[in-house]
Amino acid sequence: MNDFLCDNRLNPAEVLCSRRQFLARCGLGLGALGLASLLSEDVLAAADTAAGTRRTHFPAKAKHVIHIFAQGAPSHIDTWDPKPVLAKYEEQSLPGLNGIAMPSPFKFSKRGRSGIEVSEVFEALGAHVDDMAIIRSMYTDIPAHDLATVFMNTGSLRMARPSVGAWALYGLGSENENMPGYISLRPGGGFPPGGALNWGSAFLPGNFQATSINTKSDTVEGMIQNIRNAYFPEREQRCQLDLVQKLNAIHAQHLQKDPQLEARIEAYEMAYRMQMEATTAFDLDQEPKSIRDLYGNSPQGRQLLVARRLVERGVRFVQVWAGGWDHHQDIEERLPQSAREIDKPAAALLADLKQRGLLDGTLVIWGGEFGRTVTRDRNGNDNPGRDHNNRAFSVWLAGGGVKGGTVYGATDEFGARAVENKVHIHDLHATILHLLGFDHEKLTYRYNGREFRLTDNSGRVVKGILA
Repeated sequence: MNDFLCDNRLNPAEVLCSRRQFLARCGLGLGALGLASLLSEDVLAAADTAAGTRRTHFPAKAKHVIHIFAQGAPSHIDTWDPKPVLAKYEEQSLPGLNGIAMPSPFKFSKRGRSGIEVSEVFEALGAHVDDMAIIRSMYTDIPAHDLATVFMNTGSLRMARPSVGAWALYGLGSENENMPGYISLRPGGGFPPGGALNWGSAFLPGNFQATSINTKSDTVEGMIQNIRNAYFPEREQRCQLDLVQKLNAIHAQHLQKDPQLEARIEAYEMAYRMQMEATTAFDLDQEPKSIRDLYGNSPQGRQLLVARRLVERGVRFVQVWAGGWDHHQDIEERLPQSAREIDKPAAALLADLKQRGLLDGTLVIWGGEFGRTVTRDRNGNDNPGRDHNNRAFSVWLAGGGVKGGTVYGATDEFGARAVENKVHIHDLHATILHLLGFDHEKLTYRYNGREFRLTDNSGRVVKGILA
């Protein structure tokens, strides 16, 4: 049976055809022969490798991205944007704002040679500010978690659009045919607001969407279920896939290509190829104990160590979900807990990438979907927190062509609004694509009769953070 599946005997559908089909095939074939004689070998080779590494618009500073998404919206004035003037208005109303002023309960101090002020909740990360560009003037459109989360990851509030990682992979191509070029690492539990829209490919071909991995488990089999086929050896799996590809080719020839079917077959192919490569990439026991201790034996520590191992193996875009920042109450206790979960692992990631010579080619991003208010949460209680604020928040970037030791933009004296060098979500996305070597206005995909791009009809590169 296996030999039958794998042989090359003719299929009747490939031999029998109408006169119209015969003439069409011959005509196209003769035309292709003529075209081949006109094209140089270099052009033909480039066409053959279109699915692999692709040419960027200009030299790229970054080849890979690790996006640490702090879902839940961290308070900027308690982490990266100190506002000491708030202490003067404690328990008072603020001019032009509703609510009672709430100064940060956390101490800020200058860190690194650059002297950037960082909250005490990021003790470990503070040691790396000289590698960071901190944008203190971010803003977004809507302060609702589900919409803002999808907006940060796709640049769209209305229709389903490709995620940032999908655009990056579409532009750059893959470096490793045995691994997905885009991987989303989730810490377990339910899906985040917006679900798979955050790492989907929408109208881009399905092979550009992320492979979502549940990293709650600390074993390869737990993270990637069914990574090994329990029923068929590798040769029989290959024969099955070859048969599926033949049947799909016949289907496409006589009917039409089905994007969903193509994506599903590509997923099967990738799963087949991943059996060995992914097993190695996700097996943290292969790391020295000193490295595992550096990241810490926590869910986010393991996530970021996996992220580094994926980048080493050519994965273009790694999305790391690091949520738990929705602090409407008891912020004095809960925010440090959230910070501790990511502080040591993220600091370890930067140090590890740097000592391996990978940081220059890897763009690392940390930030949430919006910020928090400078006043107490509107619900009011004995253990106050902060409400949603889309008019101001902070993100930081490191590596991959970023100018370290930089603070860009500013909020007003209270931290309520971005006022200087304001940076919209589209601007951040334009900057990410620029660091990857793309003009965000030219990286487009034609769908439904028009050209689409990540940044919609706006966006500007934040040149002040570029090295």
